[in-house]
Amino acid sequence: MQRPVTRIEPNLPVGAYQTYQITRRRDTTIRAVCEQVDCQAWRHGWDSVIDERTELGRTQAAYIRGESRRTFREMKTDTGLTVFRFESGQRCFADHQTVPELYLVRDGDWRGNPTGRSRRHTRPQDWVEDFGENQLHLVDQQQKG
Repeated sequence: MQRPVTRIEPNLPVGAYQTYQITRRRDTTIRAVCEQVDCQAWRHGWDSVIDERTELGRTQAAYIRGESRRTFREMKTDTGLTVFRFESGQRCFADHQTVPELYLVRDGDWRGNPTGRSRRHTRPQDWVEDFGENQLHLVDQQQKG
């Protein structure tokens, strides 16, 4: 059961407000890079242990050495396996998925959007900058009285 929302009645008309919102669509996923999903391999590095005595292992090792375009050190274990140690900060081999965030700004507040005007920022940095500028504008207005 959801708790009821308690709201303070605003002092100004709905048109005097702007709403900044970060939301997600539940049914949409996109391909993501390691940094976006806080991939532990990306953060700390990882080891890939390959058995080059098998066809699959030889194919994997050849890909890592010749086509992966990643930084690694190569070692051999006592049992003859090849260990590729990858440094942190580079894309791992997994295909990551995430639910994209939507960075929205619209006129009005919880009572509605009287102008119908809204916009969607494509980059979170732009949304943060817009929000910050709006906060500075509010401080200026408050100081003017």
